Amino acid sequence: MQNKKVYILAIESSCDDTSAAVLCNDEVLSNVIATQKIHEEYGGVIPELASRAHQQHIVPVVHQALAKANIDKKQLSAIAFTRGPGLLGSLLVGTSFAKSLSLALGVPLIEVNHMEAHILSHYIREEGVKKPEFPFLAMTISGGHTQIVLVKDYFQMEVLGETLDDAVGEAFDKSAKLLGLTYPGGPLIDRFGQKGNPKAFPFPKPRVDGLNFSFSGLKTSILYFVQRETAKNPDFVQENLNDICASIQFTITEILMDKLKKAVKQTKIKQIAIGGGVSANSGIRKALARAEEVMGWTTFIPQFEYCTDNAAMIGIVGYYKFLQEDFTDPSVTALARYKLGTS
Repeated sequence: MQNKKVYILAIESSCDDTSAAVLCNDEVLSNVIATQKIHEEYGGVIPELASRAHQQHIVPVVHQALAKANIDKKQLSAIAFTRGPGLLGSLLVGTSFAKSLSLALGVPLIEVNHMEAHILSHYIREEGVKKPEFPFLAMTISGGHTQIVLVKDYFQMEVLGETLDDAVGEAFDKSAKLLGLTYPGGPLIDRFGQKGNPKAFPFPKPRVDGLNFSFSGLKTSILYFVQRETAKNPDFVQENLNDICASIQFTITEILMDKLKKAVKQTKIKQIAIGGGVSANSGIRKALARAEEVMGWTTFIPQFEYCTDNAAMIGIVGYYKFLQEDFTDPSVTALARYKLGTS
């Protein structure tokens, strides 16, 4: 079967991006993403508005993906979709569309775990890009998730540690909101932080046992810091924005790297792959590059378009599941909570 052309249409709708992609085996032919600007004025994703926007976007996004791939829907071998985790209303739109199209075309339906897809995005075929060999450690960092996963094979994964409260992306975005920055604030903290002193303002790192994470305490300490300093000087944030952002980014990066170092020591595995929207952060990428030099790690970072939520990563999981004939019953329902290893 690996020698024949397998065409997978993939659909991703777990949060506020509607995406459709077409893959021929492990090669991406198209990867279309419709972003939702409406949430910017609210400072965060509004679930009801997100699901309505998905309903508006999904048909044109799928149409564009097929057109860019230059294939007819009758050529499709299967439909892959994000079953979870994510916002239930958003997931329902993608799930319902995928089920309907699968039935209409008479092709198999393949459910995909969103977090699994972030990890397996490293196996999308790209010229000159190296792929991790099993076993390796994966760190998935996004607005909704922070995990360290031991990846033994394509579908053998064990979560070694995860966040006990907020995810790292939330920590970035909510810290940015405290500084008066627009949503999404994570990329802005990165941009301003590159011009500042990362050790200008020391923030406490939470003490959490094992390989788990916690970011709620850090957010609280940043809140109190901003309140205290602006009480003395109302222009404090504006005058020190670059240094504040650099210090926040440095602290969050240190928290992530401390846990990764602990995971490497615990497992004796020095192959590290990251994924999720926060993996685009320059501070985290630089810290991983230093770890390669100092500690002999081999690190893997996806292309930027495969870091954020996208359907191509759903498609690569769909392709490997297709090879195993791991298909989904049409009665399947979306899951807001969907743990790794349960698919």
